[in-house]
Amino acid sequence: MVGLLGAEDRLLATIEKEYPAVDVHVRGNEITLTGPALEVARVEALIAQLATLVKNGHDLSSGDVTEAVRLLATGSGRAPSDVLGQNILSSRGKVVRPKTEGQRDYVDAIDENTIVFGIGPAGSGKTYLAMAKAVQALMRKEVSRIILTRPAVEAGERLGFLPGSLTDKIDPYLRPLYDALGDMMDPEMVPKLLAAGTVEVAPLAYMRGRTLNDAFVILDEAQNTTPEQMKMFLTRLGFGSKMVITGDVTQVDLPTGASGLRLVTRVLTDIDDIHFAQLTSADVVRHSLVGKIVDAYGDYDERRLADRYERDRAAEFANRAERRTGTGGPQGRNPRRGTSS
Repeated sequence: MVGLLGAEDRLLATIEKEYPAVDVHVRGNEITLTGPALEVARVEALIAQLATLVKNGHDLSSGDVTEAVRLLATGSGRAPSDVLGQNILSSRGKVVRPKTEGQRDYVDAIDENTIVFGIGPAGSGKTYLAMAKAVQALMRKEVSRIILTRPAVEAGERLGFLPGSLTDKIDPYLRPLYDALGDMMDPEMVPKLLAAGTVEVAPLAYMRGRTLNDAFVILDEAQNTTPEQMKMFLTRLGFGSKMVITGDVTQVDLPTGASGLRLVTRVLTDIDDIHFAQLTSADVVRHSLVGKIVDAYGDYDERRLADRYERDRAAEFANRAERRTGTGGPQGRNPRRGTSS
């Protein structure tokens, strides 16, 4: 019951918040539901799914309860205990698992395809889950090495000349990959694997001219690749390898704005064994405000594009009107009237 309802009944409070019409009364090992029959049936189904997760060793959180409610409400036919119950990796008492339906589909796509693009907003788990699948594949000996790469592009500010060796200079760009790797493996093993080349972390520029065989390759922050870099990276694929490319097309830091990730979604959509997983704000598993921030910026961008479209149309109509009335410049004047004063 503690696992089901949470410490200090925090999960129970979440259930009551999601279904305010139902009164949930707990006494010992019994739960009594009172309220409209339809709502009571929904809460009963929710508690049954949560109980299954707890029995399978799942440590429930408020986010799990909220996602289970959403899954039951959509009527997709997928049981929350199935979507949320898949364990990818266990390390130092921490279990990595998909926390939303979109994340579960993303993880399944990595299992079923050779190249997967994980496209979604910040906090949607696209890089973290890809890292977990890479470590899982290495532990299962499905691949012999992990290669992690990302473009060395600054996010809106100039960092200037960094001191130290080449490794020291590129380290800030690759630090997020090191952090995720440290979460999933014994910290003492990581330096040994890096030294042995079993795990390689390098900027994208180091990929040219290589063929990556028997490897799990992750390209992070792919929205900051140029179209030429993206083509170069994809053609590094060798035998027995798998590639996962992650990025957020709304956060392009390239000076020109010509993102290779944007282009590839139009070029490779019809090729078998390549999958595009689209994650949304509903898949954000950071602070609840992150999802709201993502939605707010999305709405703003849509309004800005709509306003720009309306301005362009208005300007086009005005130009057509000027051409029809002969007021659109010297070529539109009536030669019989001569020049104007």
